[in-house]
Amino acid sequence: MKKFVAAKLHGIRVTESDLNYHGSITLDPDHCESAGILPMEFVDIWNKQSGARISTYVIYGDRGARQCILNGAAARTCQVGDELIICSSDFLPADQVTEIAPKVLTFCENNEVAEVLIYETTRDASGALSFAITKDGQKQPIPLKAS
Repeated sequence: MKKFVAAKLHGIRVTESDLNYHGSITLDPDHCESAGILPMEFVDIWNKQSGARISTYVIYGDRGARQCILNGAAARTCQVGDELIICSSDFLPADQVTEIAPKVLTFCENNEVAEVLIYETTRDASGALSFAITKDGQKQPIPLKAS
């Protein structure tokens, strides 16, 4: 079994932090459902401003509120406005890498979804693997730079 990206929220901004909550990250259910992230699912979180890396579980907040709230100890790892990368993962046999197509949501400054990308891995007739990032079915440059 290998650990693979299952879904990603890229560049979502912290809207609040609550040190006195019992832990987790509170996210808008619309964002989570669009990417494929479930309540109580563990995610890795990477802070683009500080470089902090943490792991916690997701709780759904208010639908449509575009919130991203770090709770409990996680609140110490960020400031309001910091951009985060939130990544869920799956454990699969290595030969199933071509069967997954994780969604990656990127965000505008106000946490509206800017674009939806898909990560795709294919295998050619000789068995060699290729990786692509697509948007609306069109291949994007790699590495894909944030806009």
